[in-house]
Amino acid sequence: MRYFNTSGPNIQKEHYTIQRQILTKKGINLVESKRYFTIWAPRQTGKSTYFRQLAKELEKIDYKVAHINFENYKTEKIQTFIKRFKRNVNEFWNTNYDFETIPEFFELIETQKQGKCVLIIDEVEGINKEYFGTFLHSIRNAYHSRDKHCLKSVILVGVSNIVGVVSDNASPFNITDNLNVPYFTNGEVFELLGQHETETGQLFEEKVKLKISQITANQPGLVNGFAKVLVDNNPDKKTLNYDDYLKVEDWYLTEAIDKNFSNILNKAREKRNFVERLLFTEDEITFEIDRESIKLLHTNGLIKKDKNGFVTFWVPFYKKRLYKAFYPYINGEKADILRSFAVRELFDENNKLRLDKLIFEYKKYVKRRGFNVFRRKDEKGNYNSIKESALIYSFETYIQAFLQVVGGKSYREADTGLGKSDLIINIKSEEYLIETKIYYYESQFLKGKKQLAYYCKSLGLNKGIYLVFYPNTIKYHNSIKDEIESIENVEISTYLISYDETKW
Repeated sequence: MRYFNTSGPNIQKEHYTIQRQILTKKGINLVESKRYFTIWAPRQTGKSTYFRQLAKELEKIDYKVAHINFENYKTEKIQTFIKRFKRNVNEFWNTNYDFETIPEFFELIETQKQGKCVLIIDEVEGINKEYFGTFLHSIRNAYHSRDKHCLKSVILVGVSNIVGVVSDNASPFNITDNLNVPYFTNGEVFELLGQHETETGQLFEEKVKLKISQITANQPGLVNGFAKVLVDNNPDKKTLNYDDYLKVEDWYLTEAIDKNFSNILNKAREKRNFVERLLFTEDEITFEIDRESIKLLHTNGLIKKDKNGFVTFWVPFYKKRLYKAFYPYINGEKADILRSFAVRELFDENNKLRLDKLIFEYKKYVKRRGFNVFRRKDEKGNYNSIKESALIYSFETYIQAFLQVVGGKSYREADTGLGKSDLIINIKSEEYLIETKIYYYESQFLKGKKQLAYYCKSLGLNKGIYLVFYPNTIKYHNSIKDEIESIENVEISTYLISYDETKW
């Protein structure tokens, strides 16, 4: 029985697999045109699975394809590299080449006039810099004479922009073609999940399929991961429902030790202030790949260019988990909040939540405690997190303490938008969507209300809470006030939380 693969390239007989036929055709066209090209994409995009599919199709039209992984060769001596390279090439091409240096190998290639060979180098960034330049120069020389020998195409594969790596090494290697390996489409995700349904009879609710697609942004590795945990947790269940999905999401956000996210987190910490701007402000930052922060975070799969040319988060799961990872755990703060609740006063005679009273109590708490307690400090006691993060984390701490007291639940929505935080709370079987954001200007404030109403409707909710942090240095406009109104038949409750900007 096949299963969802979460480690290494797919083996079609063992794993549910999407045949990326259009993408494979693009690769074949490049090889048939005798192009030497690159494939680069963040981890877990299915690069290895893809180029193995490409290799099989090329072999059907009489190409010999060798694919070799050099992930951990940054410190290996040239002799170790040559030994591995020689063994793999001879195995894949069924040859008996004997060489002791990189140039010797390519000299042997140039004497081979017959046949069609393709060389795929995976994890090319892992090659030791001491001989990486020699390797690239040798490939360059082979490229210029490829009509006269068997090596018709070389494909360099990595998680960084390979063209940039080549340039950094001052190599004249003039590759201009890069084959982009995109994430799955929605249709491909549904097809992958459908393979499991067909082969086992176990079904995914439609909403579950949509949520997997949304939170992963269709990243192949994460799609397989979410699906595998869902199936493994519920082996005897006929239909996997939304509650089953929420348990898996919570596990991924709070318990899963994920190597790929660990890498994301390390890179995000290197550029913490930049990432916090994306998490907590609505700054429109132009996507320019030559900016160090953007290049680093993009090539590692955290951010991408949106339709308007600005930076946005790529995968909602990463955004959600970074939000939690950057949270400043304050000793005693939650305990202090818990002691302040008079639960009976927060519910009416019908046991319905009095939102106005809850927010009123939060405002009192803010006046008493302020926000700086929620900012992260370095070893010298200096703040190293942006002030906007403290606003959002303040309410996050308060509402979670409240939910603990009343036995409520919460979960975040899979949204990639910047500068706002969406939280669904479930209290006594009634759900509310809370959106927290920071006020910048009037049109942004008013537009946010409409967006919240639309978002509530898309989730099947008839109530939304619009919590807006408003600097006290700005004069209130008539349209900016606490109020409850109906927008698109959704009850939107707006609450302004004033903060003293001059203290910061």
